[in-house]
Amino acid sequence: MLQPPHSSAQVAAVPAQRVPVRDRDQDAPWHTEAVCRRDEAGLFFAPSKEPTAARLSREEAAKRVCARCPVMVECREHALLQPEPYGVWGGLTAAERRVVLARRRRRDLELKKAARASDRIAQAG
Repeated sequence: MLQPPHSSAQVAAVPAQRVPVRDRDQDAPWHTEAVCRRDEAGLFFAPSKEPTAARLSREEAAKRVCARCPVMVECREHALLQPEPYGVWGGLTAAERRVVLARRRRRDLELKKAARASDRIAQAG
C-alpha cells in the first residue's frame, strides 16, 4: 500500500551512504545498494489524483534521494531499458525518461544515417 509522501525534512534526515562501485560486491544486484530501499514507495510513485503542486514537491523530494544514491546510474538505465512507465527512477520522472528515450532514438537514427552516407562514399570512392 502506498504511504503519503515524505516531507522534505524527513528526506533530508536520511544520511547519505555513497559506496564506490568498485567497492560493492559485483555479484549482488545493483538495487541492493539503492538508497530508496530505505524510503517509502509513496515518495517515488504518485497516488491517484495527486494535485500538481503535491506531485512536483514529492518528485523533487524523490530526486533528492536519488541524487545521493550510489546506484543512480544503474537505476536510471534500468528504467530506460524496461521502460518503466511510472514513478521516479534514477532521478528522472516518467516524463523526463520519455524525453531521454526520444533523444536517444533521434541520435541513433542520425548515427545510422551518417553510417549509411559514409558507406556510400566509401563504395563510390
